[in-house]
Formats: sequence, C-alpha cells, structure tokens
Amino acid sequence: MDKRAREESENNGFTPSSPVKRTLAWIGLAYALILLSLTTYFFFTATGLRNLGPLLTVPGLIGLGVVALVSWKSTGRPGKRSAIALAVLCWLLALITLPIGIVGLLSNFSDYVTVFGISILGG
Repeated sequence: MDKRAREESENNGFTPSSPVKRTLAWIGLAYALILLSLTTYFFFTATGLRNLGPLLTVPGLIGLGVVALVSWKSTGRPGKRSAIALAVLCWLLALITLPIGIVGLLSNFSDYVTVFGISILGG
C-alpha cells in the first residue's frame, strides 16, 4: 500500500496553471484571433488596415482589469480596493477607447465615417 501511494505521488506530473496564467492565455488568444483576421484581410484585399492602434488596446485593457481582479481573488495581492480601482480604470479606458478604435477601423472603408452622429473625415 505504501509503495502504491509513493508511485502515485511520483507519477503526478500534472500541475494546473494558476488563474492569472489562464486569464493571460485568454488575452493572448484574443490577440491571436485579431492577428489572424488582419492577416486574412490582407491576403484577400492586398491592403493593410490602418488606424487600428486604439482598437488593439481594448482587449489588453479589459484583460488587465480582469487580471487585477483574478489576482486579488486568488492570491490576495493587490489589495481589494486597489484591484477594484485598477479594474474600473482599465474598463473605463477601454470604454473610452472603443469608439475611437471603431472610427479608426471604419476609416479604412470610406472617405467619411459617421459614428454616434458625428461625421469624421476618413483616410
């Protein structure tokens, strides 16, 4: 019986990833899908999309807020108030950046872009 327990403990090589690592993996997956769609668009149209900087920051900002909360829940660091404040700040920045990114994306498809009733000259 003792020998079997020792073998099971030696063969147990699987260590699950921490919640923070899994959250970072999901953020990486989001960016991989974005890169895939940008590459596919380039192959089909032979033109690259411009003005995507603000739109590409949105998954990272959302993910940073989630990482702060997951880190607080799993390890206790950072503190509760600072984790919530960081998450709210990141999500507000993502919310502010999203319309700017959408305008940048739409500027690739026409000369004039109207978002929320505001006309913007595109490129």
